Amino acid sequence: MDDLRIEKVLRAAECIPAGKMATYGDLGKITGESPRVVGNLMAKWGTNVPWWRVCNAQGKIAGHFNQALPHWQEENITRNDKHTGIKLAAHRADYAELVRHWETATQNLE
Repeated sequence: MDDLRIEKVLRAAECIPAGKMATYGDLGKITGESPRVVGNLMAKWGTNVPWWRVCNAQGKIAGHFNQALPHWQEENITRNDKHTGIKLAAHRADYAELVRHWETATQNLE
């Protein structure tokens, strides 16, 4: 995997404000990657970014729910009614704002 592609995805995750969430698809749309690629990159290289703010389209984080829970509680991110993920509609980051922050964060990469 190209280091530039990895860095673009990681910087996108860093741009998600505390208390907000974005989906793998959101970050994929911003960075030009597929949601699956974003998920794979986050799984492999995302430990030093706020990975708990990135979820699937159903508001779930596969395999990391218990690790994400303290972060969500600290940031007042509420769980869904079944307690299997988060209430994505209530916490989704503003896409246009996310794009603006990402463009600023990546302007020195290329």
